[in-house]
Amino acid sequence: MEWIQLKARLLEAGSARLSGEPAGQYISRSAAGPSAGTSGSLFFAMGARRVRLGLDEASPIEIVHQGGGEADLFIDGEQFCGRLEPAALHCPRQAYITVSGTCIFHCRYCSVPDLPGRRKGVAEIVDLVESVVDRVDAIAITSGVATSIEEEEAYVLDVVTALLPFSIPIGVSIYPGPETPARLHALGVVEVKFNLEAATQALFRKMCPGLSREAIWEALHQSVLLFGRGRVYSNVLVGLGETDEDLEQVMQDLAGIGVIPLLRPLTPAGSLADRPRPSADRLLRLCGIHERILRQAGLDPGRALTMCAACTGCDLVPGRDT
Repeated sequence: MEWIQLKARLLEAGSARLSGEPAGQYISRSAAGPSAGTSGSLFFAMGARRVRLGLDEASPIEIVHQGGGEADLFIDGEQFCGRLEPAALHCPRQAYITVSGTCIFHCRYCSVPDLPGRRKGVAEIVDLVESVVDRVDAIAITSGVATSIEEEEAYVLDVVTALLPFSIPIGVSIYPGPETPARLHALGVVEVKFNLEAATQALFRKMCPGLSREAIWEALHQSVLLFGRGRVYSNVLVGLGETDEDLEQVMQDLAGIGVIPLLRPLTPAGSLADRPRPSADRLLRLCGIHERILRQAGLDPGRALTMCAACTGCDLVPGRDT
């Protein structure tokens, strides 16, 4: 089984049960997104490629930690030798920090609004980065919306300002206001990710009540002008009820303006907790379409410095997994 086929199968399952030697140092927990509030996750790597799997004692996939990070993965009767990668903060080689682990919006696929999250202080965030600065190549900032879009942006700008002295590439992914791209660029942020989330406007309205997909598109357009082609990203979820044709169209639209789309398999959570994860076959099929669209647009996720495209744990990323 080639890596891309193995990873697609692992993403379809989304989880593994962990056994063997103690592995606490390899387990990370999320404060944002669909994985918030779960029992944690880990990164299994083979060579330079990795996948992130949630921990679930009921999973059909088993990872046996042999000690020292060496691990064997068992799936469908096959064994794969690899290693567990320690997450610096949330993911390997990055300080990936959620500023506000709470949100006033209620996107249907997200569990954050129902959790007792909190906002990290600026000094606290600086201390977190300081604690891992010798083990990271980048800083990534994301956030819910604690009180308002405008107030959240202002707070994140304060966070970024406080992190500039580290002289490490910073990427930011928040819900954007009209001036968000320009303000982040003026501070020296190197990459941004503004997430369309759903492949179509109709699905977005259904999944993200109270938010504007048009505002996200406008922020993406502005960002390409400021940060450059291939330095702007947008997550699009797979499994909300869209067709492959819907996803192909939105990927073409994004790549056409210089934005790298990232296809994120749905993690069933929130009011979509009963939805299935997308199948491995579908993820592989979409990855082929994705790869073609990026190649035709001259966009390469392999150049990513920060955030999800640099990590690759949760998605099939053309050029990095293929």
